[in-house]
Amino acid sequence: MHKIRQMQTQDYNLLEKFLYNAIYIPVGEEMPPFEIIHEPEIFVYIKDFGGMYDFGVVAELDNDLVGAAWTRIIPAYGNIDKHTPELAISVDPKWRGQGIGTDLMNHLFDSLRSKGYKRTSLSVQRNNPRRPFLPASGL
Repeated sequence: MHKIRQMQTQDYNLLEKFLYNAIYIPVGEEMPPFEIIHEPEIFVYIKDFGGMYDFGVVAELDNDLVGAAWTRIIPAYGNIDKHTPELAISVDPKWRGQGIGTDLMNHLFDSLRSKGYKRTSLSVQRNNPRRPFLPASGL
């Protein structure tokens, strides 16, 4: 059974892996090279993570981190305004479909509510099959 906990500083080194796994690739297409995460429009999701408006949660299973969800207020694809954090979420491919992503989002939303946020945003490609199952941006 997995557990969800607040992301800690020592977890930040895994954000590159989680950012890469968050990239949506349609079935049948190859994953891009790992280096793609260093493109400025992608790397902004983790660059210098740990600032005042950065927050995240991780999923642990057997002492391994298998998922992460984090928010930042950044000028990125899903930016709404300077008061709305943008969400990124990633679950290790071998652990998908087991409710980990849902648990990550629920814990993250609870934490954001407790910090006074009223909404968050998420940039999702139109052809992503998970899109219809994502909650609205209100918390």
